[in-house]
Amino acid sequence: MRRAFRLLMPILVIACGAALCAQATQGGGLPSVTLDFGKAPQGPALSATLQMVLILTVLTLAPTILVTMTCFTRVVVVLHFLRQGMGTMQTPSNQILISLALAISFFVMAPVGREIYAEVVQPLERNELTLTQAMDKTAAPLKVFMLKYTRKKDLALFYSIAKRPAPQTKADVTLDVLLPAFIISELKTAFEIGFMIFLPFLIVDMVVASILLSMGMMMLPPVVISMPFKILLFVLVDGWYLIIGSLVKGYY
Repeated sequence: MRRAFRLLMPILVIACGAALCAQATQGGGLPSVTLDFGKAPQGPALSATLQMVLILTVLTLAPTILVTMTCFTRVVVVLHFLRQGMGTMQTPSNQILISLALAISFFVMAPVGREIYAEVVQPLERNELTLTQAMDKTAAPLKVFMLKYTRKKDLALFYSIAKRPAPQTKADVTLDVLLPAFIISELKTAFEIGFMIFLPFLIVDMVVASILLSMGMMMLPPVVISMPFKILLFVLVDGWYLIIGSLVKGYY
């Protein structure tokens, strides 16, 4: 039944949209729409207006959450370092690099997403959780993921800036301190990987520049000659396999 409902849902949405457009065209106007959020397990929930504001706020912050609380930052920075090291300018384009980073982020964060779906989404559908409990249970697996890849040094930095005592356990770490510490830890790791990517391409540039200088071709930019060799080197070593594989394995 669920599969049939999922298959029929797009068709029903399109049909309803067509019917509304036809009614509006004939001068009937669009019908009014009422949203009912139901009740929480412990009595009436928030008012419909407040719940709508909360939902819109979460949807607005969804891109920020994706960028800051997942592996997206590390992946996209490394991919941009790779493109600059190869000297291919806008190839691959920003859209392709961001799409690839999103695909890798979804793959890496899939276990966290499945846990949130099982522990939060399904109980919410059965009205077994309040809104506050759902938010706490959603943040818990994300905190575990971020703590795993956050350096203690970065975490201590923000605790010292906030003038708070150091947490005794991982459960005591607050999200407002963990988030910036996680981001700078990811940036540091991304820059370290970027340096390792830049190094072989830099060697190719230096070799080509030395050869051109010895031949007296000082007016010819070395990048024009070295770029095909860097692309050839990247293809021969199967660079996409090595880099993407190393990035993903770094989270497993």
